Amino acid sequence: MQDKAVSLMQSVPTTSRIQEYVLLTQFRLSSLVVFSAAMGFIIASGPGFSWSQLLLLTLGGFLVTGSSNGFNQVIEKDLDKIMDRTAERPLPSGRLSVQEAMAVSMLMGISGVLILWFTINPLSGFLSLFSLFIYTLIYTPAKKFTPFAVLIGAIPGAVPPLLGWVAAKNEIGLEALLLYAIQFIWQFPHFWAIAWVLHDDYLKAGFRMLPSAGGRNRMSAFQTLAYSICLIPLGMLPYFFGFVSIYTSLIIILSGLLFTAPAFYLYRDCDMRSAQKLMFASFIYLPLIQLAWMIDKLF
Repeated sequence: MQDKAVSLMQSVPTTSRIQEYVLLTQFRLSSLVVFSAAMGFIIASGPGFSWSQLLLLTLGGFLVTGSSNGFNQVIEKDLDKIMDRTAERPLPSGRLSVQEAMAVSMLMGISGVLILWFTINPLSGFLSLFSLFIYTLIYTPAKKFTPFAVLIGAIPGAVPPLLGWVAAKNEIGLEALLLYAIQFIWQFPHFWAIAWVLHDDYLKAGFRMLPSAGGRNRMSAFQTLAYSICLIPLGMLPYFFGFVSIYTSLIIILSGLLFTAPAFYLYRDCDMRSAQKLMFASFIYLPLIQLAWMIDKLF
């Protein structure tokens, strides 16, 4: 089987190999993470932000995130074979070997941390290394054993806007912590909505990602709603501390209310349609409020 995989890899053209590396990094997910970091950087810098520093942050952040996703796929390669949504990833399909994926992931991780550490500031490099460590060595294995893995994953998952702020300021301030807190809380309804939709597929691999042991039930829906509601008062704090205008504050609060609506319907109905609506709403909520926050700083 291994000889067959090696033979298959040797026959893959360079362009196809690059495509496999793109899949290994989970390019779209990594891009969203880098977007949050860029928003944090511009929010901290204001109109006079440095394009060169932003590009270095983007490159370093993407490499570290891609490395995390690569290591995740190496660790879960046998489980990915079981789930429908992941069976065609480069490793379970045999298009990349474990050794090659490990080497690429390690190269990306080291390069990304070094870029952030030496071209921006050491605190940025430390935050990226911390995120890589928690995501790869704690969150990924924990997914197999406890639904609290979502809590563990939310810790590095909320780092991107904080990383962007630190890249600009070389310190952690209250506004940076608010950016972190909003992204931290957002992750719970975001991941639980996805877990509700993919619950059956996750169970094939033994992943219990929903907060209730009963899976798709009212208790899971209630916890999802509770965290969604928390985003509303949390969204008021940037204006309370004078970081954004009243207009941006209204956008953030209204976005929180609209985000909470499908979470309420999920609690009321416990159905797949509401979970899908909440999942799509979560993809819109975070970029929208970060963009509004950024525009407020620029204008």
